[in-house]
Amino acid sequence: MLSSLSSSMSNPSSSSTQSPFSQNPETRNWLDLPPDVTSTILLKLGSIEILNNAQRVCTQWRTISNDPAMWHTIVMRNAYDPYEMQFDSLDKMCRHAIDRSRGNLVDITLEHFCSDDLLNYIADSTNHLNRMRLLSCNDISEEGMIKVAKKLPLLEELDITISNLSVDALEVIGHCCPLLKSLKFNTQVCIHQQYASDDEAFAIAQTMPNLRHLQLFGNMLTNDGVLANLDGCPHLESLDVRQCFNVCMDGSLAKRCAEEIKDFRNPNAPTDDYEFDYEFDPEFEYEFDPEFDYEFDPVFDYGFGPRFDYDDYSSGISDTGFCDVEDYLGLL
Repeated sequence: MLSSLSSSMSNPSSSSTQSPFSQNPETRNWLDLPPDVTSTILLKLGSIEILNNAQRVCTQWRTISNDPAMWHTIVMRNAYDPYEMQFDSLDKMCRHAIDRSRGNLVDITLEHFCSDDLLNYIADSTNHLNRMRLLSCNDISEEGMIKVAKKLPLLEELDITISNLSVDALEVIGHCCPLLKSLKFNTQVCIHQQYASDDEAFAIAQTMPNLRHLQLFGNMLTNDGVLANLDGCPHLESLDVRQCFNVCMDGSLAKRCAEEIKDFRNPNAPTDDYEFDYEFDPEFEYEFDPEFDYEFDPVFDYGFGPRFDYDDYSSGISDTGFCDVEDYLGLL
C-alpha cells in the first residue's frame, strides 16, 4: 500500500527521475493538491499509518487527518503481536480513531486485537454502523458479541472470520440485525475433519431471511444445512461453501444451487482468492522461546516510517512536523 502511494505520486507525464518537490515550476508541489484529493491519497495508507506517521508530516496533512470524514471507515489490519501490551496500544489507537469520527463511523475492519470492551465502545460510539469485519479476533466472547449485536440494528454486512463464536451469537445477530444482507462466518479447516453440524446453518436460515450473500468457508454443515439456507434465505445471490467437506454435491442439490444461486462456490472450488490461511493442523503447537526478544518494532514488523510511541498519535506537531513531505515519501 505504501509503495502504491509512492507510485501514485510520481509524475505520469514524465519519465524523469526528478523529485516532485523540485523547484522546477513545471513540477507539481503535492502540498498544493486540493484537500479532497490529498485525503483520498492518505486513506489508501490505512488507519494505523495515518495515525503513526502520515499526520505528522506537515500541518496540512495533520488538519486533513483530523477531519471526521477521514474516519467514517477505519481499517486496522495485520496488527498482530503476541504481547498484550501491543494489543493495549492498538486498542487505544482504535478508540482514538473512533473518537475522530464523531459518531459517524459506518465501516470498521479489525484484525486480531478486538476485545469485548472495544467492541462495546464501537457500538456505543456510532448510530450508523453499516459494515463490520472482525478477523481472527479471538478475544471476543459469545456474551460480548451478543451484547453488542443488540446495539447494531442498521448493520448490513458482517464478516466474522476465525473466531470463538458459535450458534448462540448467530441467532442473536439474526434477530437484532434485520437489515443484514451479507454474512461471512468462516472457520479454519481441520485437516482431519471428523465432525458434522448444521446448527449454525439452521440458525442463519431461521433468523436471516434478507441475506443476499453468505460465505461459510470451512463450515461443518451438511447437505441439510445448505438446503436450509436455500429455503430460509430466498434472496440469496451468492453462496460460498468452499472447504465444507461434509457437503456432497449430488445431482439434486447441485441442480438447485445452479438454478437459484447466481454465484455458487462448491466445497472443492479454488481457494486462490481467499485471503486467510484456512488450514488448521491439530498437531501444530506454538512454542514460546523465553530467550527470544519479542519486542515489537513497527519499522521491522510492518515497514512503518520512524517509530513513535502509540500514545503520542494525538499530540500536536510543530509547523514543520517530524519531516517534510519529500522526506516522508522517501520512506515509502
